[in-house]
Amino acid sequence: MRIHIKIRSGNQKIPFNYQPFITGAIHKWIGNNEIHDKISMYSFSWLKGGRKNGNGLIFENETSFEFSAHDNSLIKSVINGIQSDPIINYGLDVSEIVIQDTPVFSNREIFFVSSPVLVKRKDHDKEIHYTYDQTESDNLLTETMKTKLKKAGLDYSNIQVCFDRNYLEAKTKLVYYKNIGNKTNICPVIIAGTPEQIAFAWNVGVGNSTGIGFGALK
Repeated sequence: MRIHIKIRSGNQKIPFNYQPFITGAIHKWIGNNEIHDKISMYSFSWLKGGRKNGNGLIFENETSFEFSAHDNSLIKSVINGIQSDPIINYGLDVSEIVIQDTPVFSNREIFFVSSPVLVKRKDHDKEIHYTYDQTESDNLLTETMKTKLKKAGLDYSNIQVCFDRNYLEAKTKLVYYKNIGNKTNICPVIIAGTPEQIAFAWNVGVGNSTGIGFGALK
């Protein structure tokens, strides 16, 4: 399930790397520390719109983002949390919530991303970030999705996730989260599997760190 979270803006400048305070608002709304710092079974997009203004962004009058989760009870927790405290930060507060049921998918879908995809692995003490033009990324995207499917108690066999390398406008983007640089990918992904597996992926996102605003799917 997905909710579209519409937001009033106070026209204040917010930092380019605003993900931490959106993540903080989501944690506040969920109100359950058990899900934090574990494999994220949810995803959320970046804020829509906004214009550059010096060292930050200004959202004139309004903006929005989407939050999706495999577990509908998590969606309900977020909705209840917003109703109790709709304030986010920097003059942003939630004005409306629109619920969207998970679509019915086929056995193969191409998704654009609504937040950049992060693919990373640890190699001893070094963290390696992979890009869309590296074929290793496909195996790692698939591996991460299988881990999430297994955690959810769903069939994790035969699913495949890969970047759409035919997309001519694919690019990488360096994104800082709490002063840590992440080499991310803005590139559509192709997912093949059962309709149930693809619906799951649409909700939980792809790649690493979906719980802090990476890898959300349109």
